[in-house]
Amino acid sequence: MHERARPYVAAFTSRFLQMLQYRSAALAGFATQCWWGGIKVMVFAAFYGGAGAGAPMSLAQAITYTWLAQGLLVLLPWLGDPEVAQAVRTGAVAYDRLRPVDAYALWFARSAGWIAARVLPRVALMAAFAMLALPLVGLGAWAWQPPVSVAAGLAFLLSALLALLLSAAMVMLLNVAATAALNERGISAVATPVVIVFSGNLLPLALLPDGWQTALLLQPLAGLMDIPARLYFGQLSGWQALGGLGLQGFWAVVLVALGRLAMGRTMRGLQIQGG
Repeated sequence: MHERARPYVAAFTSRFLQMLQYRSAALAGFATQCWWGGIKVMVFAAFYGGAGAGAPMSLAQAITYTWLAQGLLVLLPWLGDPEVAQAVRTGAVAYDRLRPVDAYALWFARSAGWIAARVLPRVALMAAFAMLALPLVGLGAWAWQPPVSVAAGLAFLLSALLALLLSAAMVMLLNVAATAALNERGISAVATPVVIVFSGNLLPLALLPDGWQTALLLQPLAGLMDIPARLYFGQLSGWQALGGLGLQGFWAVVLVALGRLAMGRTMRGLQIQGG
């Protein structure tokens, strides 16, 4: 089992370490996310100061949700792996077809490493800014608050890991679509607004109409941001927490199965550019 997993672990590790080298990109993204996060916090402060009575989450939770969402922004699968897109354009995708490994698992490991290496530095920087720096300058009311309990924090960490797997499964669907279309730009343009809205990154799903809540929670994109946040705030606890984690795992398995099926069909009919 260890020997069979080695190439995929190596693919994840090498891509993870490769992406960690892009420190300037991480710092630039962090600065941009702080800017937009500050704007969203001010919008929430105005909303709760005016007509926020009776909202399903407090202002402190909405602010923490904002910083959490900004830190996890690059976890969202709104575009495919650029390495796969380049391989499709150049015809280098043929090399992956010739390797003595499972092509889907190899691409999945690479994509997961790509996502993880982009998320971790930005989450750490965002926590240092919003959780530590803001209280020091007298803005504790606008700071990132800790989880409600140790159990909620542990559940959030497990949920974040499942969100990474779910995101990688969705990125794989975008990779397969880009392989079939030989161009990823149109696919990313369609995916971006859908992912941002229905993951809860733009606005907490709990603040959307009550009649939509069940459908919003059950759809797969909720597992990227909304379910982890509900666990963080303790809104899902006990059996509900297990249900939220199970829902994330369920969608990850379903999307991996769909991705494998779609990739198999796409690769059988793939024509390599240039010959």
